[in-house]
Amino acid sequence: MALASNAPLFSGLIAGIVGGIIVGAISGSQTSVSGPAAGLTAIVAAQIASLGTFEAFLFAVVLAGVIQVVLGICRAGFIAAFFPGSVIKGLLAAIGVILILKQIPHVFGHDADPEGEMSFVQPDHENTFSELFLTLFDIHFGATVIGLLSIALLITWDRISILKKSMVPAPLVVVIVGLGLSQLFSVLGPGWTIDGKHLVQVPVAQTASEFFSFLQFPDFSVWRSSAVYFAAITIALVASLETLLNLEAVDNLDPRQRTSPASRELFAQGVGNITAGMLGGIPVTSVIIRGSVNINAGSRTKLSTIFHGTLLLVCVALLPGVLNQIPLSCLAAILLMTGYKLASPQLMKKMYAEGRYQFVPFIVTVLAIVFTDLLIGILIGLAVAISFILNSNLRRPIDTNVEKHLSGDVTRIVLANQVSFLNRAVLDSTLNKIKHGSDVLIDASYTDYIDPDILDLIRDYRDKVGPAHGIRVNLRGFRAKYNLSDEIHYSEYSTPEIQASLTPKQVLRLLKDGHQRFVSGQRLDRDLSRQLKMTEAQNPLAVVLSCIDSRAPTELVFDLGLGDVFSVRVAGNVPSEDVLGSIEYACAVANAKLILVMGHTRCGAVTAAVNLANNPTPAEATGCQNIEHILSEIKRTLGPGELRDLKKLSPSELSVFVDDIARRNVLNVVQSLPLQSITIARLVEAGNIEIIGAIYDVVTRRIRFITDDGDELQSAEFSTEEFIR
Repeated sequence: MALASNAPLFSGLIAGIVGGIIVGAISGSQTSVSGPAAGLTAIVAAQIASLGTFEAFLFAVVLAGVIQVVLGICRAGFIAAFFPGSVIKGLLAAIGVILILKQIPHVFGHDADPEGEMSFVQPDHENTFSELFLTLFDIHFGATVIGLLSIALLITWDRISILKKSMVPAPLVVVIVGLGLSQLFSVLGPGWTIDGKHLVQVPVAQTASEFFSFLQFPDFSVWRSSAVYFAAITIALVASLETLLNLEAVDNLDPRQRTSPASRELFAQGVGNITAGMLGGIPVTSVIIRGSVNINAGSRTKLSTIFHGTLLLVCVALLPGVLNQIPLSCLAAILLMTGYKLASPQLMKKMYAEGRYQFVPFIVTVLAIVFTDLLIGILIGLAVAISFILNSNLRRPIDTNVEKHLSGDVTRIVLANQVSFLNRAVLDSTLNKIKHGSDVLIDASYTDYIDPDILDLIRDYRDKVGPAHGIRVNLRGFRAKYNLSDEIHYSEYSTPEIQASLTPKQVLRLLKDGHQRFVSGQRLDRDLSRQLKMTEAQNPLAVVLSCIDSRAPTELVFDLGLGDVFSVRVAGNVPSEDVLGSIEYACAVANAKLILVMGHTRCGAVTAAVNLANNPTPAEATGCQNIEHILSEIKRTLGPGELRDLKKLSPSELSVFVDDIARRNVLNVVQSLPLQSITIARLVEAGNIEIIGAIYDVVTRRIRFITDDGDELQSAEFSTEEFIR
């Protein structure tokens, strides 16, 4: 980056050392690695040219660090939470693509640009595709062999479990093998010898004083220049944005999925840039490439980052000659494999499968970064992602669905959390589509802000437009400051008028519709607080005789509200005098139109009756003194031959048998109710009520309805499995 930015080469090394040791020590991230970033290349080059001297630029870097420290103290890192995931993933994939494109030439020994900077367009305006083409005519055999062997070694190492789990990282082995092969090839002749331009190039100092002479210091005399402060603000903002994005991306790569404190990272970067500027280094940021390589190498804590900076310092100061023997092709192989992991085909398929609202911002971010630079690409990606979010909000500021209440269909319009004037056209269009003579509910229960223009539209529709079209406008959930109180004109529970108007078959249809909503997860949104005020009378439509099993609650299974049904629950859903009296009252006095006997699969009472069928003392066997009546009623459905064969059944066969007995028990109760009650028999004969049986499957959540002659009625219109598909 230093070379591409027209800065002294040693300034890039200073930035790498500071990013590792200083930033690594202060940062709260366990995986992020900081150093000179490619995204700042153009900005650094422009500011050096604008300020005239590198020393003046260093003063701007120090000031930028101060700004970042202030941002960190003010906890400005919160903005990281607003970066769309599609852009973060696009950043990772773009870095991967760039790594692959930029490192392919180096793998084959085409090292016209030994520094391998990360921008797609190089300083000499020769793009990466041109470099790929030129590589065909500039292949170095020695470097190519090392590069391809390094790739093969990395792939093999990653696939062999014992090697992958070993303490020795694959990249270290690749570097050592590359060094050895480089020395071996030096005796094979010119076509194989790897010379200076194909090797790492680190400035070499012969003495300590010469090493320290590489350091440069800021020029504080330019503090009066406004250009310095403009440069500092530019560097601070861009470096902070890139850091936050890269930090979020590295956290996504972390196998342990730890979350790094963003504000603390800004503070650490600020201290790092102050230090870098004081010692002659270019700006540092969190760098996604360094972080991803760090994670792929198996790093678990930030000690690896600090050790990286320390090792870089030791090697630059004491072992530059050894570093300068490392072939670029083996380093390129490491970066190329890192790029493949970041931009894997699996990631592309996954993003495509998530739909255009995720894929388009993702792919635009990738292409924008690859064909421009990191910062511009991210900004383009953010703009596209935000436009998709705004488009979604503009198109769907409301959620509309038709609910089937007892009194009829109600079109429920649920307003979004924020409803601005931009949503007026969509809401107006939705209201204009409401059918004449129907009910509409405008629900603001989940809304924090409503624009005054929207409130005017709602008031006008409530007072003028709706009544003119015979539409009853219902309101719910508006805050007191909007001067719109709750108004509910339709019935949320059974009333005398609704009860009198329905036939037994219509009541059954309502129960089926409610069960369908239960299965599909589209239960009605009821205001239970209003239903609790129902104190004058009750007008339930049906009486349901069901088991006490906790997995089959009547009101939930049929999506009912308070006051819609009488519920009689007893183990095994069997009748007794008390139960019969309750049902008689529900139908003869309270005018319920339907008796529904509901059993269920895997019934404990039926299972007990089957298991204890040959036991003369079930009370002693169970410890329940009053269970005899329940079990004896269920036993009536068992034939003598079936009792003899019970021991021959496997567990699965016994489970099927128990469910069949539960069905027979329901049918037996349905047929016996008119025989045991003259009141019920008269009401059935007069056509005032009907008796229907049902079996609820506790596994599929689906109900099968049964008539008194044992035939199954059409049940809910789909099964759970069909709904899921």
